[in-house]
Amino acid sequence: MNWAVADVVGIREETPTARTLMLRVPDWKGALAGQHIDIRLTAPDGYQAARSYSLSSAAGDPVVAVSVELMPDGEVSPYLVRGVSVGDQLEVIGPLGGWFVWRPEQTEPIRMIGGGSGVAPLVSILRTHIASGNTASVKLLYSVRSPEFVYFRDELAELTDAARAEVTLQYTRHAPQGWTGALGRIDAARITAWAADDASDTSTYICGPTRFVELASDALVATGVDPMTIRTERFGGA
Repeated sequence: MNWAVADVVGIREETPTARTLMLRVPDWKGALAGQHIDIRLTAPDGYQAARSYSLSSAAGDPVVAVSVELMPDGEVSPYLVRGVSVGDQLEVIGPLGGWFVWRPEQTEPIRMIGGGSGVAPLVSILRTHIASGNTASVKLLYSVRSPEFVYFRDELAELTDAARAEVTLQYTRHAPQGWTGALGRIDAARITAWAADDASDTSTYICGPTRFVELASDALVATGVDPMTIRTERFGGA
């Protein structure tokens, strides 16, 4: 697999600190839901920095979508969020990753837990689930600091309706006026209660910051969930 030069063909602002880039990659043959690509930047002096970004597009989409959260001290994300424009080109390689993936032939129930920008690969799974006509049940627990930081805000309800998914939002800092759901950081008790009625053969996908992922996976394992049914993807600064 070699690096390719992708064209930026679209940009959508997701939150005050994040955007989704739509890329057309030469000879792109599709991906599995949950996979990622690496994006590499090269400075005029030849210095290079590369970071991984999960795909949020469906597996078979000809245009690749990645959602990038701004890390103020990062080497790559500041340019991708503040600098890149439609018509620019980016070096990419992928798709990458073979564990944190969902395939349409899977028939077991799907349980997804996302923290912040960690919802991106879970949306890829949602989109692929819809496109494939898979009838497995889907549920999503999405932890986000406040309403303005909800990724895919304009389409999340449409996607979850199409997938007949059960979606639970949990705001950690501020909730919209009239909110009757949970408010505050997710803890083990919250995870346990949310997953209490799930079937024993449910597959779990968790993506978010390292501490968030460890808390969620540890909470499920403590209730007896088989660790081999839990797939995790974690991230730090970029």
